[in-house]
Amino acid sequence: MSMSEEKQAVSTKNDLLGTAPVGKLMFKLAIPCITAQIINALYNIVDRMYIGRIEGVGKTALAGIGVSFPLIMIISAFAYLIGQGGAPLASIKMGEQKKDHAEKILSQCFMTMIILSAVLMLIIYLVKTPLLIAFGASDATLPYAQDYLSIYLIGTVCVQISLGMNAFITAQGFASVSMRTTLIGAVINILLDPLFIFVLGLGVRGAAIATVLAQTASAVWVLTFLFGKKTTLKIRKAVLRPQWAIMKPVVALGLSPFIMNVTESAIQIVFTSNMQKYGGDDYVSVISLLVTCTTVVMMPMLGTCQGAQPITSYNYGAGNYDRVKATFKRLITCNMIYCLIVWSLIQLFPSVVIRLFSSDASLLEIGSHGARIFLFGVITMFGQNACQNTFLALGEAKVSMFCALLRKVFLLIPLALILPAVFTSTGILPATDGVFLSEPIADILASITTTTIFFFRFKKILGGKKA
Repeated sequence: MSMSEEKQAVSTKNDLLGTAPVGKLMFKLAIPCITAQIINALYNIVDRMYIGRIEGVGKTALAGIGVSFPLIMIISAFAYLIGQGGAPLASIKMGEQKKDHAEKILSQCFMTMIILSAVLMLIIYLVKTPLLIAFGASDATLPYAQDYLSIYLIGTVCVQISLGMNAFITAQGFASVSMRTTLIGAVINILLDPLFIFVLGLGVRGAAIATVLAQTASAVWVLTFLFGKKTTLKIRKAVLRPQWAIMKPVVALGLSPFIMNVTESAIQIVFTSNMQKYGGDDYVSVISLLVTCTTVVMMPMLGTCQGAQPITSYNYGAGNYDRVKATFKRLITCNMIYCLIVWSLIQLFPSVVIRLFSSDASLLEIGSHGARIFLFGVITMFGQNACQNTFLALGEAKVSMFCALLRKVFLLIPLALILPAVFTSTGILPATDGVFLSEPIADILASITTTTIFFFRFKKILGGKKA
């Protein structure tokens, strides 16, 4: 592609973000993002589906994987810190016609992720055993958690690249390319899991190997695109060295998704340790599966938000505020309809959540009861997700971070600690129900608060820009 052709391609892509009908454009960008989010969830779902059916040890192995999951989420959190912090800023700079600055953000985020990967892998490997025990691993489940995590850590750099750098592909409007990143990884994972787990007899270690190989393939795909000719923004070798002037706003904006993921890890630690204390390994397995289910339920909403992000960010940078408002209206409406449908299905068929992973009678009984309670607040989460992610797309770092802290740090963690203790002392309900109930209470309160803040703040943001 010649220089003039490349400039024409960039101009065409930008024109679409700034002029194409919002509804059709958002649909076009959101469908690949939603598909990518669902496919991304398959990494954990497929692993757990196969692990739960390992003869003789499936249930115990599931609990072990559940205990290791908080550390895996911490690794992902650093990818989101840089990727979701840098990608909206790059989109805004594109809208301001500052491509060179946008490429500096992209390039320096890439190098920062490489550095973070090495540090994370070393630190977590050295302290993994005491952490896993503190997180709720028992003598029976600890070996499975150690086996899985030790191998998973080898792929840390690939996780960072495939999750973090993929956000920059989406931010440029290449949603279908972004979708292929996760599709490639998921297909490889699905194909390799049964081979390594059952055919080669590697069990939990086989699941981890399959996941690492899948993530490696995704990372190669991302880098091939971002160093290639089709991308609008390219990784430039001349500006790879991280500079604080560039990375400071990236980190500031990325703190919100980072905190969301780190606190999600902290929440799962509280959940698993409390369930181990009040219920035992079966309850640890169930709560781990329900947390996974919650993540999967949220993925289509997050995909819709990712589809809306480049439209919101680009038009905010370009000063097209009517398009920013129109994008938000469609975003929150789509998420509201989705939440209502999902909530109804969960309340009608709660056992399906557990049957995906195990046919064990004890897990089915506990899980069917817990799913209705734990996932009750899903019906309100459309407001939380749409408003918080729009704040992120507008570059509103402080407000987005507060919304992230509100649900998980200020509400969910205290509730998950207090309610089981209250139920134990009063005998009103089983202590395990206190853990289940903490999630919907936090969801409902946080959604109401975030939505209220948004409708006051949104007018001020756009009004201030006009002035």
